[in-house]
Amino acid sequence: MHYLNIPGLYNSGEMHWQTQWERLYPANFSRVQQACWDRPVKEEWVNTLDKAIRQLDAPTILVAHSLGCITVVHWAAQYASPFIKGVLLVAPADVEKSAREYIQTFAPVPLQQLAIPSVVVASMNDPHCAIDRSAKWAAYWRSRFVPVGHLGHINSDSNIHDWPEGMAILQELENAIGVRQYSAAC
Repeated sequence: MHYLNIPGLYNSGEMHWQTQWERLYPANFSRVQQACWDRPVKEEWVNTLDKAIRQLDAPTILVAHSLGCITVVHWAAQYASPFIKGVLLVAPADVEKSAREYIQTFAPVPLQQLAIPSVVVASMNDPHCAIDRSAKWAAYWRSRFVPVGHLGHINSDSNIHDWPEGMAILQELENAIGVRQYSAAC
């Protein structure tokens, strides 16, 4: 199985779990590279994601964080790919409540059911999205909802290192999909 990381605003730094997963499993993880990480524009981010997905040639799970989650949901509302087998959406950003104009270009958040298996992971004390908003979106998207306690924005500031709990959630998603060619935790 291949995994495509979709980071959020400012990309995922050296201590972020997405970066650490890429280091631990370089043959299985790759990353979408946005042209501008600091002032995102929805259309540009969604188009860049679509271009990366169109280059896939193997079953893939999208692994998104923060604004990357909302980018994935916008992509799924417009596009599809036979290679995308599942989506892990970690700490979706509440773009509808952001004061930043460029973040507001991602609003409104699409509410239609995702056509692929998905999991939404959220923290009780995420400063960028109330857990009830994440739970509501998970219900609309028909995603499994996984609250993970008090981990802030589930990023490098959360001090979770390579986030083994997240890897376990990813493995559960992969097992549920049933397209098991390789497990990143092996």
